Amino acid sequence: MKQEIYITDYNCVTPLGFDVTSNWNALLKGKSGVAKHKIIENQDAFYASVIDTEQLEKEFSRNFDHQDFTRLEKMLLLSLKPLAEKHNITEETAFILSTTKGNISLLKNQTELPEGVYLSSLAQKIADYFGFKTSPIVVSNACVSGVMAISVAKNMIRAGRYKDAFVIAGDEISEFVISGFNSFQAIGSEPCKPYDKNRNGINIGEAAASVYITSTPGNEKFRFKVSGDSAINDANHISGPSRTGDGLYASIKNAITEAHVSAEQIDFISAHGTATLYNDEMEAVAFNRMELQNIPLNSMKGYYGHALGASGLLESIISMESALQNTLLPSKNFEETGVSQPLNVIRENQSAEIRYILKTASGFGGCNAAIVLEKS
Repeated sequence: MKQEIYITDYNCVTPLGFDVTSNWNALLKGKSGVAKHKIIENQDAFYASVIDTEQLEKEFSRNFDHQDFTRLEKMLLLSLKPLAEKHNITEETAFILSTTKGNISLLKNQTELPEGVYLSSLAQKIADYFGFKTSPIVVSNACVSGVMAISVAKNMIRAGRYKDAFVIAGDEISEFVISGFNSFQAIGSEPCKPYDKNRNGINIGEAAASVYITSTPGNEKFRFKVSGDSAINDANHISGPSRTGDGLYASIKNAITEAHVSAEQIDFISAHGTATLYNDEMEAVAFNRMELQNIPLNSMKGYYGHALGASGLLESIISMESALQNTLLPSKNFEETGVSQPLNVIRENQSAEIRYILKTASGFGGCNAAIVLEKS
């Protein structure tokens, strides 16, 4: 019998708040972090979900004495601190960092690579602060990183490498990221509308999120079993997903099979839903191939934007909170279906008993990932 692995604690730092409670209360009211911001001097303002730097500095100063950290590092430290204070860090505890670009902002106006720009250096700096005794693990696989980091923790604990793990994810908005998505003409000219017929692109976001994963949950107040996981690359294109949803379909099928549940048993889907033309269409195809078209589904991108390597972990946290609160949140800004296959997109707050959650993610390079979380 396979060892059971549980998520028993979590926290997040986003434009909607610096803990899960404040985020949940804002989401219940339909608030969004997406607003117009001028990020690059010679470019017009555009819609993005940005953490207020002044509030971030104030919250960080309230919690930390040492100030020699980048903005992203402060987000990560604030996210992890409540968990690190509650759970013991031992020689058998893993530290896993999920990020897409890390401290990429340090490259601005530099002629040489600063040490802090390396993802391994970023991970080691955070790990050292909290006194982790094992070598940090970095998961950086585009926008599936946050979901895959949960899978890595689960599989490494199950393999006997560790007894427990802290998984932390974070990315911030930078000129590099904005320029990259602009080159693909992927940034929307308005607040994003996942799965809507009038969607025209993504809103970039930023966030940090943390979870604690263990094989010995004890008497924790809640726990979610990581029942199944999978990651498949569709090998289609550097930035375009397979039109037939092959990679996502296979990822979902594998995760559900490992979890020993049927499609009908899934109570809720937290989808990737970037609001780009091809991503949303591909997801609709994949969900229908898996006969999941009637399962309530949402995308959190209308609230948080696309927080890159943090998005999968943050959205998993909000999904688990939804299950604890017995409440399904609407997919913000969705009005009229704009994909070729039917989906049960949630339109308003509604009460629901949620036991099985399917969380999916897809990203550049053709990567796709899925996990099944079971409330227990």
